[in-house]
Amino acid sequence: MRILKAQPEDLGVILALQYRAYRSEARLLNDDKIPPLMQTLGDVEKEYREGIVLKAVDEVGVIIGSVRAREEGDTLHIGKLMVLPELCITGYTCQDLFLQRRLLDSAWESLLTIAEETADVDALIFVGLPMRMNGKLYNVAAALNHGNILGFVPKTHIPNYNEFYEQRHFASGADVWTDVTVGEESIPFASNLIFSCEGLPELTVGAEICEDLWVPLPPSVNLAQGGAHIIVNLSASDEMVGKDSYRRDLVKGQSARLVCGYIYATAGEGESSQDLVFGGQNLIAENGTMLAEAKRFQNTVIYGEIDVQRLADERRRLSTYPASDDADCQIVPFDVEVEETFLTRKFAPYPFVPSVKEERDMRCEEILNIQAMGLKKRMSHIHCQKAMVGLSGGLDSTLALLVIARTFQLMGLPSENIRCITMPCFGTTDRTYQNACKLSQCLGAALTEVNIKEAVNIHFRDIGHDDSVHDVTYENCQARERTQILMDMANQEGALLVGTGDLSELALGWATYNGDHMSMYGVNASVPKTLVRHLVRYYADTCGEKELEEVLLDILDTPVSPELLPPKDGKIAQKTEDLVGPYELHDFYLYYMLRAGFEPDKIYRIACRTFEGTYDKATILKWLKIFYRRFFAQQFKRSCLPDGPKVGSVALSPRGDLRMPSDASAAVWMEALEKLEV
Repeated sequence: MRILKAQPEDLGVILALQYRAYRSEARLLNDDKIPPLMQTLGDVEKEYREGIVLKAVDEVGVIIGSVRAREEGDTLHIGKLMVLPELCITGYTCQDLFLQRRLLDSAWESLLTIAEETADVDALIFVGLPMRMNGKLYNVAAALNHGNILGFVPKTHIPNYNEFYEQRHFASGADVWTDVTVGEESIPFASNLIFSCEGLPELTVGAEICEDLWVPLPPSVNLAQGGAHIIVNLSASDEMVGKDSYRRDLVKGQSARLVCGYIYATAGEGESSQDLVFGGQNLIAENGTMLAEAKRFQNTVIYGEIDVQRLADERRRLSTYPASDDADCQIVPFDVEVEETFLTRKFAPYPFVPSVKEERDMRCEEILNIQAMGLKKRMSHIHCQKAMVGLSGGLDSTLALLVIARTFQLMGLPSENIRCITMPCFGTTDRTYQNACKLSQCLGAALTEVNIKEAVNIHFRDIGHDDSVHDVTYENCQARERTQILMDMANQEGALLVGTGDLSELALGWATYNGDHMSMYGVNASVPKTLVRHLVRYYADTCGEKELEEVLLDILDTPVSPELLPPKDGKIAQKTEDLVGPYELHDFYLYYMLRAGFEPDKIYRIACRTFEGTYDKATILKWLKIFYRRFFAQQFKRSCLPDGPKVGSVALSPRGDLRMPSDASAAVWMEALEKLEV
């Protein structure tokens, strides 16, 4: 037998084989009512387009089977962990047939057959069956690997309410801890088994069965505390109106509480419909995120990749997560080949920004409220009734002013107590200047113009700088002059100077030390640039004022720039992203470095996949190197940040989320990047 990649002309044959396989199962179980697979030729064609259909051919080239896999180069990647539903060998709805010796004998024989037939499958496989033990009958998940039965996990919580009457047939495995002899092997039988991969230490798997998840203290809690990073659930959960959302929330919630991957395989159309209908809502979740979900009533298989290393890192980061203690768990080793996984899961290109508009709008409203409440508390604490902001007509200062306006509404303060200072200089364009003026007017804020050209020129002469040399000194002198004016005028007015710098700029150190880097309270300090745009857009969409909406939309359409170099033909000459790179890439890097703890090569890999067609690999690697280099080199600026509210799970405050030495070396991170090949 040979395994080859399927061709378009093979797909009809493969589908026919799948139909026959289901009929074979019907004959094996002597049940002609088992329906065929609900997959269509269109479904198989879709899988083919995604590169996941392989064919098995005999010596003369006849197709004798198929398998779903991933192809990468010369390597084929087939699933390493397979989970089938509760009591799948017999069916969950056998009722009093579970009391028949012939059914139980047949189930055991089928298990041995399945083990034998999967000897060449490089995977840990869980199947469900009824199993006799010491005079009792148990609902069991059997773990198989390379033809061996590794262990039996009995169901702990046996429901006997409403439509369920399992106690009529099955005993609880809560207090059972024994061994089963199969041939010459002694196989553990217990609810606290953790299956541990010898080649990948973080790949540790525990199992529970259906109702076990629905109780106040599921067995998965003990399994996770014992070191299991993945929980599998073999289930037969019937359908009722609204039950699907509750089931989904249970799986997501348990994966979040336990910081684990959770694989939920439930019964589908093959079960009896005498009184119940089973929808086959298979689910794969990871730490509160749903990775894959089957469409109900279609009898489909789902695939996904769980990042066990990320789960292990996240548990280690959480100081309240208990240390792994396998004292109450029995470790059962298994083995699969460790190889590079071809990724099917998606990574959001904008991890700080929800993709669904309704959710994004809710997020924006929440963030604006967090920012405003933080500023409100600070102003109330110091008995301040005025706020000052440097208004450039750019995105960051616009957001800061919008936050101040909302704060003043909450405090019942007049808008004229908001002092906006615009400070045109060499790089200021008419567009940004006019937008600054219009914005302050729309919000009812007081606007003062202070032209800083002469002051900066005097400073150039004082320090002996040639004003024709447009270097870092030329730029930073302007930023520091603006900050000096803002600080001094805030003192004059008895106002709180509100900072405008955002999270992305802080990560890259794109701020002038003791210039725009400094303020009295930084409302944007934990808002990334990709999110700033959406916050301003949300304000424009919801303000209900046509003039304000128009100026905000024009600000959104203006290129991001510090405007520190003279314009060309009246237009902005200095575009930030041309100098430090695209913010969408940097925000992506920042999230997965700090929030996920990914290594540089891992970030590069997922960035290449996520931004394929937008940026080539060379560009992604170029800006990734710059990101790491700047992130480490610019920590000294973050070490003395002014206060500001945290709004998300990634923040850079030296007093909270990032306590990092200012002179930390980036060498080992850069070394990893230098080894990458484009």
